[in-house]
Amino acid sequence: MAVTDAENPLLGENTCGSLLNKLQEIWDEVGESDAERDKLLLQIDQECLDVYKRKVEEAAKSRAQLLQVLSDAKLELSSLLSALGDKSFAEIPENTSGTIKEQLAAIAPILEQLWQQKEERIKEFSDVQSQIQKICGEITADLNPDQTGPFVVDESDLSLKKLDEYHSQLQELQKEKSERLHKVLEFVSTVHDLCAVLGMDFFSIMTEVHPSLNDSTDVHSKSISNGTLARLAKTVSTLKEDKKQRLYKLQGLASQLIDLWNLMDTPEEERRLFDHVTCNISASVDEVSIPGALALDLIEQAEVEVERLDQLKASRMKEIAFKKQTELEEIFAHAHMEIDPEAAREKILSQIDSGKFEPAELLADMDKQIANAKEEALSRKEILDKVEKWMSACEEESWLEDYNRDENRYNASRGAHLNLKRAEKARILVNKIPAMVDTLVAKTRAWEEVHGVSFTYDGVPLLAMLDEYAILRQEREEEKRRMKDQKKYSEQPQNTEQESSLGSRPSPVRPLGNKKVLGPRPTGGANGTPNRRLSLNAHQNGSRSTVKDGKRDNNTRHSMSKEDAASHVSGTEPVPTSP
Repeated sequence: MAVTDAENPLLGENTCGSLLNKLQEIWDEVGESDAERDKLLLQIDQECLDVYKRKVEEAAKSRAQLLQVLSDAKLELSSLLSALGDKSFAEIPENTSGTIKEQLAAIAPILEQLWQQKEERIKEFSDVQSQIQKICGEITADLNPDQTGPFVVDESDLSLKKLDEYHSQLQELQKEKSERLHKVLEFVSTVHDLCAVLGMDFFSIMTEVHPSLNDSTDVHSKSISNGTLARLAKTVSTLKEDKKQRLYKLQGLASQLIDLWNLMDTPEEERRLFDHVTCNISASVDEVSIPGALALDLIEQAEVEVERLDQLKASRMKEIAFKKQTELEEIFAHAHMEIDPEAAREKILSQIDSGKFEPAELLADMDKQIANAKEEALSRKEILDKVEKWMSACEEESWLEDYNRDENRYNASRGAHLNLKRAEKARILVNKIPAMVDTLVAKTRAWEEVHGVSFTYDGVPLLAMLDEYAILRQEREEEKRRMKDQKKYSEQPQNTEQESSLGSRPSPVRPLGNKKVLGPRPTGGANGTPNRRLSLNAHQNGSRSTVKDGKRDNNTRHSMSKEDAASHVSGTEPVPTSP
């Protein structure tokens, strides 16, 4: 509704019309031109239009803000209705009658009521979830009693349906808590009975499992956590196993006592002293329920009696123990493992003579040693077989070295053709030695990685033996190359006049020294069995003696034929010529 100038009390007499007339009078008096007058009037109209436009924009902005507030209110109303799941309030229709402020005034009380209902629902959710958290903490033993404050509730879903789900979960947890408590009490009762039979302190065991399991505490305050149940189950299992083992041990002692009594014709009066031991000789584990029937002191009494009676058959024990020791030594000798048989036998004698030993334990320990030795020997068998093949190849290599040095090897003597065939087979076998060594090294390293110890052959690390062999073989190859160079040098053309004047010069090429690439050789093992080892010192001494002999007198070198020199350098056999 437009407001006229006359109706505006702020303007009074200074209306737009009166002011315009006054302006006209001033222009007439001044003599302002019509063009200037039109220009000023146009400027006044533009300024008035700008003022109206600014006011319209401010009004539109205020309306937009109110609309945004109304939209936010509707959105919050929808969110609250969705979270609460409450259908008691009708949703606001999209085309709501009335002004914006009237619509806001209509929504405000509904929002206030929903906010209050939301706070009450959050409190209900917090209470039930706190109880759920408490029981879950008791079950998992993760509850911290120092943590206080309301439970953080997810406000996106506060419906009654969700609240009912939490109540159902709480009921299930309360049922589980009751079942767990019943199970805990059953475990405690079982532990009490087992401790009575075994003669153990029930209260200390229960306190060790959990302090709340002591009888002085309230039933409902006992721990029902997973950890407590697991420890109780483990305690019951351990005690049952102890009961079974003690019963078996007691029955074994009772059997030994009866055997020893029968052997030594013990009088009945002396036997009655151990009726509490022999009465359970044929009982099952569940049948033994008398308190103290399986106490440690009772078992110790039976053990002492068995030891006392067992001293009479110590000589027999020596015979059996030495027989098993001999079997063990044979296993170690066959597997090339070093032991100290004298120390082992002395240990057996000292144990038997001391009188402080359990015969069954001694024999069981020796049986265990034999089983372990057999198992280790089996794990070493593959490598030992390859070692034997390598040693045989090394022996053939040594024989071939000696054969190649024999200047009469092609004489038409008896058996020469057999040696020639053996030499051909030996060369084939010698060529396979590097591959044998590589395979043996790989197998040995794999074995050592699995077992975590060094693989020894008669007390010597096998890898050290193989490394020693590789070094000697490399030195041998270098010596062959040096002999080749000497041979080439000796075959260079000589000055004939100098040869005629000085005479025939002896060949600088001489036979190879005593240095051979030899495999392991038999030496005395620690357990009296022969073993085979590389003798590195002998080879090194032979090499040094060769060098010294060569420097001592160059004129004493032997002249060699081209075929013999080639055979010494290359390790191959020249083709024999017909005699």
